[in-house]
Amino acid sequence: MASYLIYLVRHGVAAEQGPEFPNDDDRPLTSEGIERLRVQVLGLRALDVRLDRVLTSPLLRAAQTAEILASGVRCAAPPVPVDALRPGGRYDALLAAVARTGHDRSVALVGHMPSIGEFAARLIGAREPLAFKKGAVCRIDVDRAMPAGPGSLRWFLTPRVLRGLAP
Repeated sequence: MASYLIYLVRHGVAAEQGPEFPNDDDRPLTSEGIERLRVQVLGLRALDVRLDRVLTSPLLRAAQTAEILASGVRCAAPPVPVDALRPGGRYDALLAAVARTGHDRSVALVGHMPSIGEFAARLIGAREPLAFKKGAVCRIDVDRAMPAGPGSLRWFLTPRVLRGLAP
């Protein structure tokens, strides 16, 4: 049995970059994105997802997604910003951040495409990145925080499926 449950999450629907949000780091979730995420988190609760820790990209849309996720599944610890989850983050730096969570055995990582898909692929030993829609979540079970081998992809759910699971 795996000793760590890693949930990889792509941030929800965010405002477009443009005159109102020229800096990509500052793009917030849209009101529709927030509402969809709240329902999707109810779907995660229906799956009995419990989190010890949420690590997030420091970009606003990911941090907002992490807050909705953490509060929705009643994670006791507040989300922690991790630079390795920024777009283009390094896999080894992300694994080191997960290892620093200590005794936490159920950790969510909230980030961006294509990085989150690349991280998921590396965790399961796949050659191609997994294609995450905005708000999609997958669970990968690994042997330890710094995995010795490929983990097991337990499930990969689209936002629509998550919303369908909500009570």
